[in-house]
Amino acid sequence: MDFIPKEIYNYIKNHSVEESNLLKELSRNTKLKILNPRMLSGSYQGRILSMISKLTKPKYILEVGTYTGYSTLCLAEGIKDSGELHTIDNNEELYDFQREYFNKSDYGDKIFQHLGNAINLIDTINLKFDLIFLDADKENYTNYLELLVNKLNTNGVLITDNVLWSGKVIKSISDDDLSTQEIDKFNKLMNQRSDMETIILPIRDGISISRKK
Repeated sequence: MDFIPKEIYNYIKNHSVEESNLLKELSRNTKLKILNPRMLSGSYQGRILSMISKLTKPKYILEVGTYTGYSTLCLAEGIKDSGELHTIDNNEELYDFQREYFNKSDYGDKIFQHLGNAINLIDTINLKFDLIFLDADKENYTNYLELLVNKLNTNGVLITDNVLWSGKVIKSISDDDLSTQEIDKFNKLMNQRSDMETIILPIRDGISISRKK
């Protein structure tokens, strides 16, 4: 579902900074070689992630849901020289593909891959983060919530993808649609928290940006 008219979206994209050649290559090879390429962050969304990272200048970044590493590299563009980016995914078949592109970038030595269940791994990373990107299994969004907020520094930013879920969040949600139920519950919980302030943007499948007070 497109929340922004196609003509407006194309104008926005055509008048915004372009992705790098490496990201174009990664996007192309993801679509050619990897299952479910629709999971890939688009170039415009990637530039938004990059801009937020550059504005916040994080030292420590956490990403939950790596896929092929496109969003990882976008987030890494704003990281401090002494910083680290930790990214978690449970698909071991993508590990080497991700690392190939991480190593081709300027940030390979700053990116640390974690393989396994993020619910179990998040607290094993002994850091507090300035920027977190959540783009993982939707059925666990509310389970991630407290874990990730606890991992955020004051004024840290949590970016969450797919929070509009093709517009299903505003429709009647069936009892067996666990993903939409979780996303809707996550959005409500985020908006109710006194320690966070959140804004939702109708970009692609919906992105929320939350700041820890």
